Order: sequence, then structure tokens, then C-alpha cells
Amino acid sequence: MTSPAIEVKEPIIHPGKIMVSYRHSAGIAGSRFLRGLQKKKILGIRCHACNRVYVPPQIVCPECYNQLDEWVELDGRGTLLTYTVIYYSLPVHPVDPPFIIGSILVDGADTALGHLISEVEINSLEIGMVVEPVFKETPEGNILDIKYFRPV
Repeated sequence: MTSPAIEVKEPIIHPGKIMVSYRHSAGIAGSRFLRGLQKKKILGIRCHACNRVYVPPQIVCPECYNQLDEWVELDGRGTLLTYTVIYYSLPVHPVDPPFIIGSILVDGADTALGHLISEVEINSLEIGMVVEPVFKETPEGNILDIKYFRPV
């Protein structure tokens, strides 16, 4: 016995929602980094073997696989490596468009931190410009404790 052929002209779409409650652990390195932000400090972590400093920190060096435990405090100034301008709105965005997301190489670090850039006109942005963090008045222990980075 053979099955009759079923011709599909258009997909069937079911407009449903799945709401899932969850809790996410920032882990050992992430938690310490966020606690540092809560104190208006930017913390990195250095690898003993290859001397690289990671911001945001992680617990294992991706270059040599050594366990990382040497914490360093950085002043937060850095260099804008690249950026993009967001012109559309999503409910998860921290600010209304247009806004700028930049990749910042914090002085003393070997990896970049992505974050908001503000207090600058879009057409005045320059790759290589020096930026500094602006912290919220009342930090809460999350990445948005840094409100944004601004040109120095």
C-alpha cells in the first residue's frame, strides 16, 4: 500500500508563544566582573603563561588553556576598534534608536568589549578614537552599569 502524495504549496504556520522562565548564572569570572562594575570598576583577568588580559574575563585562557585567576583592575579608557549604528527598535534594546554599539579595546586588555557609545554625533565617530566609560549613578551589578562609553 502506498501513501498518497501530499502537495505542499504554502507552509502551515502556527502563531504560538512559548514563555519560559529561567535563571542564568554569570559564572565565577562573570560574577566577579559584574560585582566590579557595581563598584564602578572594570576588571580583567591575566593569563600567567601568555600574559594576555581578557575583558570581559573568562576562567580559561583560549590561547594556552591555562586556568586564569590573576585579576587586574583597568581604568576603563580604551580605543574604539569598530562600530555600527542601529536604526531599528527591538524590545530588548537598552536605548531608543538610533544608537551606536562599539567594540572597545580597553587599555591594558588584549580583547575587546562591546558596548554603547554616546555623547558623540554619528558622523563624528572615528575608528581609533579614545573613549572612557560613564557609569550609572546607582549600579545594579549588570553590564549596563556602564551606561556607555564616550570620547575623551
